[in-house]
Amino acid sequence: MKREGKMQVWKDYQKEIADDHYFYVRSCIRQNFFPGAEQTFLKILRAELGKDIYENPHHTSCSGIAYHADVVPFDTIQTIAARQFALMTEAGYQNFAVSCITSFGIYSEIIETWKEYPSELEKIRNYLKRATGREFEVPQNVAHASDIVYKFREEIADKKKFPLINQQTGQPLKIVEHIGCHYSKMFPAKGVGGAEFPNVLVGMIESWGGEVVDYPERRHCCGFGFRQYLVMSNRGYSVSNSRKKFESMEPYKPDAILCNCPGCPMFMDRWQYVIEEMEGKTYGENGQGIPVLTYEELAGLVLGYDPWDLGLQMHQTNCEPLLDKMGITYDPDLKYAGKDGKLIGKPTMVGCGC
Repeated sequence: MKREGKMQVWKDYQKEIADDHYFYVRSCIRQNFFPGAEQTFLKILRAELGKDIYENPHHTSCSGIAYHADVVPFDTIQTIAARQFALMTEAGYQNFAVSCITSFGIYSEIIETWKEYPSELEKIRNYLKRATGREFEVPQNVAHASDIVYKFREEIADKKKFPLINQQTGQPLKIVEHIGCHYSKMFPAKGVGGAEFPNVLVGMIESWGGEVVDYPERRHCCGFGFRQYLVMSNRGYSVSNSRKKFESMEPYKPDAILCNCPGCPMFMDRWQYVIEEMEGKTYGENGQGIPVLTYEELAGLVLGYDPWDLGLQMHQTNCEPLLDKMGITYDPDLKYAGKDGKLIGKPTMVGCGC
């Protein structure tokens, strides 16, 4: 295919991402898994890029996990989403920025439903009015937070202090990118590159100097899959999914794994620890695991933010091997220090014994 034809095909996989003035909704689980990620996103948008981004402390969970687990019915989750949109409308915003990819999928599903079935929209307007007295406008633009970082990846690259270059070898760092299923597979047209060519994390890695690792199980699920983890008896299936990915990527010796979903980095981080405990097996170099980061954390490292301010001490798979390769200086004694500099408790570190 000629280049012009390829460019036309690629245009079909693009999406509109607002330039500024975002109403931001956080993830219910991300704040528990990696609590520094969302605050880093806000800092980058405001301090580095000079953008207007607002969040209302009264917004709630979208209840997406309960919806996908068949606990919350569709009418209920539509009304919850409508309340979020009402908070946005009341604050004077039209661009909806979403932290969680499950929420992103939920909002996409609801808005598309309202387009196809206007009667549903009117029904939910009535429900919300009766329940809360609120009214709302449908967002003009809905973007996942990784979309926004992708949009401004070159601006971040211009400010970089630590590119994705191995300072010991001078070679680009090898990064595995993992796209959350609810971002690219539920409604492919809503993500950059769709389900076939998701580019949202690839674009960041390449703009910041790294090399993207391709491997056989690149698009395989991380293993979260709500029902296979929420039901305790299914958790062996969850860890086996992650293990399949680790074994597939191991021969390519990646320096890190990058994710855009709240659940994916948590599972690929924690399951590495679990597999090490169960079998004494690690997938990184020198008996270490492969560091797993969110896109906000990686952007923060590239911009020179302190690793412990980013919350990297919350990861069970140590991130220090990546920090050392990037040439980032850090104080190991402050890894488990609180805001006042006092130690808040150090977890027991278990080696694989190999």
